[in-house]
Amino acid sequence: MIEINGLVKTLRGGGHEVEILKSLDLTVPSGQWLAITGASGSGKTTLISLIAGLDTPTRGQIVIDGQDITKLDEDELALLRGKRFGFIFQNFHLIPTLTARENVVLAAELNGTSDATQKADALLHTIGLRDRLHHYPAQLSGGEQQRLSLARAFVNEPNIILADEPTGNLDSKNSDHILELMLELHRVQRATIIMVTHEPRVAASSQRILTLADGQIIADRMNL
Repeated sequence: MIEINGLVKTLRGGGHEVEILKSLDLTVPSGQWLAITGASGSGKTTLISLIAGLDTPTRGQIVIDGQDITKLDEDELALLRGKRFGFIFQNFHLIPTLTARENVVLAAELNGTSDATQKADALLHTIGLRDRLHHYPAQLSGGEQQRLSLARAFVNEPNIILADEPTGNLDSKNSDHILELMLELHRVQRATIIMVTHEPRVAASSQRILTLADGQIIADRMNL
């Protein structure tokens, strides 16, 4: 599914260059749930931003299903993101003027998904928001907002889910609930999940744990 070869990301500032990622190689098979861990500044979020085509590498390749996305222009990348990726953010990034249902329906409609409302309702029921369809994000708890973001990410049945600290703003009870829902949606939809987290307990829910330090992979183990 995802092949990364010799990935380098360098930032220039203050008269010198800083290497955020240093010749990184990584292969993520289709359907795998990978957790990326490491200290702040290790390159975790930079890596998933590059995989999503939201940032441009200094050198190297990112190949998704045989297509080198580093060679795509902005329009092609936007189309790729809409068709292939779902995103889950620590801060939710919901549209405050839309209801729970409308947030999910919009994501489906923008991608041209047929039966958008029916698919949105089915997912919202699955994640326990049946009684919150017409509530706005501000009327939802943090755990409910993150559940809503899960529905938005999975509604188009993407091949790849990118999750940046999906439990970072939640207490342990809500965090556990989100992980249970992600496990169930992963089992049903078989998407590849790449999840950034600084919490060992959260990383333990994944199938594989990758640890970064100073822009390099220092550990890569299966979590059986």
